[in-house]
Amino acid sequence: HYFIQSNLSMLIRKSSRLKGFFLGVILSSSLLVGASSSANEPSASDDVTSSEGASDQSNDNDRSSTNDDYQSTDDILDYVKLKNSDIVEESSVFKSEENEERTHDFNEAILDKLNELSQKHIFKSSDEDSLSEEENNSPPQLEQKDQSEDNSGIQFRQELLSPDETGSSHVDSVLPDEPESYMDHFAETEEKLEASKEEDQPGFSELKQAEEILGIRQKTKKESMDAVPNKPNYRKAFDLLNTAMEMGNNQAKVLLGMAHLTGEHEPFLLHNTTRAMELFESASQSGLPTAQSALGILYSTGIGANSSQSKAVLYYTFAALGGDSFAQMALGFRYWSGISMAQSCESALKYYTLVADDVARKVGNAGTGQMVLRIRLIEEEEAPQNSPLLDEDLVQYYQFLADKGDLQAQLGLGQLYLQGGRGVERNPKLAQHYFSAAAKAGNTNAFGYLGKISMHLKEYETAEKYFKQAIKDPMGQWGMGMLYYNGWGISQDFNQALAHFTLASQQGHTEAELQLGLMYLSGIGVKKDYGLALKHFNVASKSGHVLAFYNLGMMHAAGVGVMRNCQTAAELLKNVAERGTWANELMDAHNLYHKGQVDSALVKYLILAERGYEVAQTNAAYILDKESTDFISLLKSRYKRAFVNWKRAAAQGFGGARLKLGDYYYYGQGTEADPVEAAEQYQIAIDVDSNPQAMFNLGYMHELGIGRQQDIHLAKRYYDMAASASVDAQVPTMLANAKLQTKIHIEAIIQFYKDFTFSKFWASLISFSAWHVDMVHDTVQSVANFLLELDKSTSEDWDIYLMSILAVILGLVMAFRGHNQRVAQMRAAPAAAPPPQ
Repeated sequence: HYFIQSNLSMLIRKSSRLKGFFLGVILSSSLLVGASSSANEPSASDDVTSSEGASDQSNDNDRSSTNDDYQSTDDILDYVKLKNSDIVEESSVFKSEENEERTHDFNEAILDKLNELSQKHIFKSSDEDSLSEEENNSPPQLEQKDQSEDNSGIQFRQELLSPDETGSSHVDSVLPDEPESYMDHFAETEEKLEASKEEDQPGFSELKQAEEILGIRQKTKKESMDAVPNKPNYRKAFDLLNTAMEMGNNQAKVLLGMAHLTGEHEPFLLHNTTRAMELFESASQSGLPTAQSALGILYSTGIGANSSQSKAVLYYTFAALGGDSFAQMALGFRYWSGISMAQSCESALKYYTLVADDVARKVGNAGTGQMVLRIRLIEEEEAPQNSPLLDEDLVQYYQFLADKGDLQAQLGLGQLYLQGGRGVERNPKLAQHYFSAAAKAGNTNAFGYLGKISMHLKEYETAEKYFKQAIKDPMGQWGMGMLYYNGWGISQDFNQALAHFTLASQQGHTEAELQLGLMYLSGIGVKKDYGLALKHFNVASKSGHVLAFYNLGMMHAAGVGVMRNCQTAAELLKNVAERGTWANELMDAHNLYHKGQVDSALVKYLILAERGYEVAQTNAAYILDKESTDFISLLKSRYKRAFVNWKRAAAQGFGGARLKLGDYYYYGQGTEADPVEAAEQYQIAIDVDSNPQAMFNLGYMHELGIGRQQDIHLAKRYYDMAASASVDAQVPTMLANAKLQTKIHIEAIIQFYKDFTFSKFWASLISFSAWHVDMVHDTVQSVANFLLELDKSTSEDWDIYLMSILAVILGLVMAFRGHNQRVAQMRAAPAAAPPPQ
């Protein structure tokens, strides 16, 4: 693919006819590479088409003209050889002998590459336009492939981190002699290289201004501090993008295309998927990775184009080779989940490593990473009081307290604005204001945060002053450790750095734990100890530090300090990749949905779902399932799309998605009705999430014998479980149990009448009478036996027993007589005289 990419753009420019041929060659190879899977699911659409209502017949024609003709890699190779000879002979473009030789060499290289890959069994035939997403219902259990297969990056990292004969690792030679925060160093170097490339493009200044207005371009730390939040001027931004596009800037075309695709900036730029497709195709002609990635989105989701998973994989592959992080994440998720291609942990790990490296470099050593607020619309609807978003009135109340001098309010608002999150935008300048107010009151923690802000701005002398004032606070201890470790403003001293980091970590400071892990991992300032490094990274990861996840992922990937585990490494690095700046799009989509821009929110969620965000997949399925707009109604097989996204979300462990899958299987919505599978999904939802609705549904199915064996007692058990799991389920389960008991009694009465005859009635009456006679006989016999036994036992002392009985009788007579006499006296007594007047 590297070879093809490096030569394809030149050939495309030379001949439109050859462009079609070579694209056909690449598409054929992509059919064999990507679109097959050991488990193919019902596609989000074999018949899903664009929102403009394009028909699926073109896809069927494509299938008949490709897959029907090529049933094996040999057929592909024979076809390529045939077409190659025809085009080379007929083409009049390559006039010179040099060009003919170059073309011949290029084609021969393609054939050699195809032969090589086919011999390795990497190419597998498949259906081009099938989504082929037969994803497992349980979280993906990735097969461990041969270590020699597709893991050159892992081998490199193993060589990098493993010790050599002298006992030191190769990482020592990679790290700078003066460890000036090497993560920050790499990030700054990369930014400079990227900036130098961009500045050479036409319309760069216009593009840069537009990106700043739209909030796309990441600001430097100094720019972030000086920035004043204001309302974006979208009209100006799109005018600048149009100007840059007219000057030949292809990135401007991509940005305009994305704005047309989402429609989030209406009325400044209308929602127009057809125009988006045109802009992406135009920009992709130059080989721009972001344009290729955007085309992959359209072909994968079927918005603006006929759904074709093979084309999506093709464009994602080229974009990923060009360094596009979106495409790398999309391919990583597809390999991780086995979507449209064979499940491969090693391939997923490779792509997630590329993205995680980029995220970690941009975070730097002194950052904690992007806060990702994952809000599921379905949960927000069911329990709005549990929303993680801060109410605006509450924020204003805390601001009022902070202005009045409340120390806790000042510290809380400072941390909130410094990090951002919970619906509050990051504002370092406002954070500095509140920390300064708290510092005036003598709070050491506030001094520590002020030092951190100054250190980010590279004002090291000021940072040192603040950190020393907070030296008893873990933030101040960590800050002094950072200054000593990197030699920022003071002499570099690893022993002092270690001492300060240790003090801070003992008080639970997350970033100090991370720094200790880095020191023990690299052996800088301490003896290298992978076990201690792993311990410190684990502690830091419990607080969600992105670099802790990153380093843990890399250690599991390389088998450093721990047994190598591809699946654990892929999951950790997936978490890191999802903490990039693009995670802000989740909140953008959430805000659009609540503003009533449902179509724009849906498109954004579908795009993020391609990256592998479970929350985006859940929310996209929820919108497709619940909402009804003109755009959604034009989408064919909307419930099939929803089903696919529910299935992807369920595979990532969301129990609520299992419940929805059960409903879809039960009612045959988006898939064929399958009560047995529905019951299975409900059972998984119970096991994973103790979902009370799933318990109730499974009880209902047991009651009626749908998908499960009819069992009244088991049905009652599930109803009772639902009532105990949720207060809201108590009334429905009470009614269900009442219905169940009524049903049992009615069925007993019905059965009695079904079995009733006069002969049976007479027999039962005789049987009843006989039973009573037997009962009386048994009672008389029992009394007689008792008297006989009594006679035997009292025959010798009969006089004593007789005297006792007579005494009791005499006592009762006398007591009764005395009672009667007292009553008679009371009746005969005269009435009392009235009191004197």
